[in-house]
Amino acid sequence: MKPRSLVFDVFGDHLRYRGGEAQLRHLVALMAPFGIPETTARVALARLRKEGWLSSRRDGRGTVYSLTDQSWALLDEGRDRIFDRARGPWSGTWSMVIYTVPEAERALREQLRRRLAWFGFGPLSTSVWISPHDRVDEVVASLDDSPGARIDTFRSASAGLTADRDIATRAWDLVGLERDYRELLATYDARLPAYRAGAVTGAQALVERLQLVRDYRTFPFRDPDLPPELLPEQWPGRRAHDVFLEAHSLLRAPAEAYIDEVTGAS
Repeated sequence: MKPRSLVFDVFGDHLRYRGGEAQLRHLVALMAPFGIPETTARVALARLRKEGWLSSRRDGRGTVYSLTDQSWALLDEGRDRIFDRARGPWSGTWSMVIYTVPEAERALREQLRRRLAWFGFGPLSTSVWISPHDRVDEVVASLDDSPGARIDTFRSASAGLTADRDIATRAWDLVGLERDYRELLATYDARLPAYRAGAVTGAQALVERLQLVRDYRTFPFRDPDLPPELLPEQWPGRRAHDVFLEAHSLLRAPAEAYIDEVTGAS
């Protein structure tokens, strides 16, 4: 795991519930089980502070680090997408975003595409993106600081379910997504019995919990949470989410116990 992303994972998954801060020496110690040397950890923390992602204060002879408001906002937004998947019936209508960006504004175009994918939209064509969920207002609000882009939004329905299924396969790589979901399940289905038995403890529990988050977190940004009627039969996405939630919950107590050990908390 990269040191930078690991810092965010440790704060987001554990330290947020422990006052939201930690001493430098404890952060370095928590990164060690991931194979990150002390010097590398210190350099990563210093760079994150310089870039405005971390703040620090003196505590006696030591230094205490915490995330900035900008970092917490980013973590919270990502956490919502990872842990809260869309449920409920589908209205049968699509949200559509059509954008126009000047040819010279390539960076803005890429930023816009990333934001649309973040909110679960898929490209029906180059500048036409769709979602089965009503997230248009969220997209528009997130682009308030991008005056170079013109955004038009619509709500529309297709000719019927057959057309809707065709639209879904064109806008998202469902074949690749299903393959990767099954690979994830093959890994963590095999580990669940050990997690349920409490056989994974100490540093290994922390490592496996954060590795689980790392392995799963890209899926919500690739998977638009299509309604069941638009998905292939025996779609593994919902089961993968349930396995993720169970494994994440089972590993919490032993991972927290290890953090107590490292930080001296009781």
